[in-house]
Amino acid sequence: MRISIFTLFPAMFDQLNESILGRAQKKGIIEIELIDIRLYSDSKHGCADDYPFGGGAGMVMTPQPVFSAFESVFGDKRPYTVYMSPQGRVLTQDRIKEISKLDSLAVLCGHYEGVDNRILENLMNEEISIGDYVLTGGELPAMVLIDCVSRYIDGVLGSGESLESESHEGDLLEYPQYTRPNVFRGMNVPEVLLSGHHANIEKWKYEQRLITTAKKRPDLLEKAELSEDDIAFLKKESLI
Repeated sequence: MRISIFTLFPAMFDQLNESILGRAQKKGIIEIELIDIRLYSDSKHGCADDYPFGGGAGMVMTPQPVFSAFESVFGDKRPYTVYMSPQGRVLTQDRIKEISKLDSLAVLCGHYEGVDNRILENLMNEEISIGDYVLTGGELPAMVLIDCVSRYIDGVLGSGESLESESHEGDLLEYPQYTRPNVFRGMNVPEVLLSGHHANIEKWKYEQRLITTAKKRPDLLEKAELSEDDIAFLKKESLI
């Protein structure tokens, strides 16, 4: 997947070159392109914002640099384009999976008080939010989106199994994780995980997902497809 990020602060994305995403880029599995919107401004000072018409606090990103940047990079063939915005649809695991199937993606990062609405009406396919709160800009949300989406691209992660059992898959949270040593300061790893009995371990993991979800995010159980056995188990544990 090719991901094009339009931003006023490209240096904020340096961390995308680290760890899993860094390795994926070196392997050519994903390509991340940073476009500095200021470089496309007609202003000799590279201005990309101005005061809002009608008054109001703060500054608004102007349309000219953004339109010019998109036209220069894509011409007439713009990929699916999203704007990171607190007004957008809140990002979910299902939406992440859908986006990960795209061959290319463009992401616009707003800043200040947002962007001129003509940008949204003419260049964006979708507005996406990472939660019902407001940040100083769209760079951090864009990094969240890219990290989430990249994990579903073949080859980025070492094992597909980690995607199948992690939090929010099937509307259940992930089971507790343990590693060496078996005993630490008198605290033991559950015996079933040391048993080598694959079926019992998988049963424990699934039951722990039910327990964890019921305790931490009971709202998710309302969306999860629970079997009669699942419901009976939760009742036995006094969790529903």
